[in-house]
Amino acid sequence: MNFFRHPRHGPLPAILLLLTFGTGVVDAISILGLGRVFVANMTGNIVFIGFALAGAPGYSVWGSLVALAAFLVGATIGGVVIARMTSNRGGLLRNSLALQLGLIVAALAISAISGNRLGAAMQVVVLALAALGLGLQNAVVRRLAVPDMTTTVLTMTLTGIASDLRNRDTATALRRSLAVLAMLVGATLGGLIVLDVGTTAGLAVVVGVLAIALVGAMVVTRKVADWQRFA
Repeated sequence: MNFFRHPRHGPLPAILLLLTFGTGVVDAISILGLGRVFVANMTGNIVFIGFALAGAPGYSVWGSLVALAAFLVGATIGGVVIARMTSNRGGLLRNSLALQLGLIVAALAISAISGNRLGAAMQVVVLALAALGLGLQNAVVRRLAVPDMTTTVLTMTLTGIASDLRNRDTATALRRSLAVLAMLVGATLGGLIVLDVGTTAGLAVVVGVLAIALVGAMVVTRKVADWQRFA
């Protein structure tokens, strides 16, 4: 796949690959810095709630429930944005990225003011803001429907890699492998930053990633192109 000039999706694959990297960073922040909670992977939160109900130490029912609820609200907001941008894929991505960036900037500001010493209440607020942003992202990416670029879930992507190799579809396997690698690199970088510097620095990286993605979306939507139209 040409990630920048795809005949059907234009530059969307490149921008979504960047968001996949950002998802790795933000989940590292939430797991390592916000109390073992996912903000992008809701399957993980359901499992964590089960662990907490079973009495496993270190897992919070309330933290996972807050993330789950905020994610669903974010996805609902995404649905509203989608309903208002029914004809332009690039505009949909651009507008949703602007909203998501605002949410993560707010989370960064709270973390920075707290000086990496987030109390329980502020930790929940930061967690909720991040989950809102990822819920919005998930809804929009689902509507964009770029193959193998979900930005948050890799289970089917990994399954597809094995299937594609068996069918000798190396191009598709490579595309999916890049998505997996992007999240792995993001999670590794996010983990290193949170463990060595702190949650605020990790959120700053996510803000930077979203800002780059937003600028990219703004640049590529200045001219009308075929890829911007929904099928």
